[in-house]
Amino acid sequence: MSDNTFDTKRTRIYTLEDVSAHDQWDDCWVVHDNKIYDVSSFLHSHPGGDDLILKYGGKDVTQIMTDPLEHAHSTSAYEMLKEFQIGIVGVEEHLLDPNYVYSEDAVPTMTAVDQDFARSHFIDLSQPLLMQVLRSNYSKAFYLQQVHQPRHLPGPARLFGPWYLEIFTKTPWYVVPIVWLPIAGSLFKWSLEQQGGASFDVAFSKSLPLFLLGNFIWTLLEYNIHRFVFHIERFLPDHPLALFLHFTGHGVHHYIPMDHLRLVMPPALFTILSFPFTRLAYVLFPTWAANAIISGAFAMYVFYDMVHYSLHYAKLPLWVRKLKSHHMNHHYIDPNLGFGITSQFWDWVFDSDFPPSPADRAAAKTA
Repeated sequence: MSDNTFDTKRTRIYTLEDVSAHDQWDDCWVVHDNKIYDVSSFLHSHPGGDDLILKYGGKDVTQIMTDPLEHAHSTSAYEMLKEFQIGIVGVEEHLLDPNYVYSEDAVPTMTAVDQDFARSHFIDLSQPLLMQVLRSNYSKAFYLQQVHQPRHLPGPARLFGPWYLEIFTKTPWYVVPIVWLPIAGSLFKWSLEQQGGASFDVAFSKSLPLFLLGNFIWTLLEYNIHRFVFHIERFLPDHPLALFLHFTGHGVHHYIPMDHLRLVMPPALFTILSFPFTRLAYVLFPTWAANAIISGAFAMYVFYDMVHYSLHYAKLPLWVRKLKSHHMNHHYIDPNLGFGITSQFWDWVFDSDFPPSPADRAAAKTA
């Protein structure tokens, strides 16, 4: 067997968190020299007794195995250990910064692509990304640890190899209003026309409040889709296909947050995500009312994507910078907080806002 672990079948990449969960008699992993071993079947054969191994189950035994006070090991013991190797411990990136403070003039540091992959063995940014994730050989914990550590490139990343697939992954910001504003306008027009011959004033007075209700409903959908669909990490299966779908849907945005051609939603993806909600509206409301509500939701969706693009890629006036800081904190401090894009309202309601920074608390005291 080659000594280069990346050329063998024993190269699945795990985190120390993965290893720590395997500390039982029938499920015991240990780490030695950054390699992971499943020694469950060896416990009963260990000359020093199974208790000695179980004492360090789920832990790193590199130093312990050379400690004569514990149990010094022979060269043959290390050779035997190779038979039980199941993977390696991946590099844990720590690019998120709990002390990050948003600055309008900040310029992201470009990622050294060749060095990044050589260090992390996660994704080679010089190659198409999606198939690398689909063919990946790392655990869910390692994937989530890496994908939330932002990288920065001078241009758009390539997701697919073939150009005819790659073209559908890039969405300039102006595509969203071009596609969805006419649809929203048509739905509102149909809502007026479908009210059984009512005058324009009467029909408009009925449709407008429902249009505004659609605006409000979108803000709740925006929050919940972001938090419970895009950030479904807790329930994400530990399987390459699940990681691929997560990366395609939202993970790539956290991995490369300043890719300007992937800051708004491709029309096909929004069509899929919105379909069950539009069907539900037609079940719950008369057609004219459903069209008014959907029109308002679609119009607010356009506003949402324009805001999201601007938060990443535009210099904003002072009154919007707090919202931008809120969203940048989601990317650069903690992806498990700050899910609101157009507003922080639902983060306040559902207690997912960021705690005040030391600077905010100091400012509040002097105010």
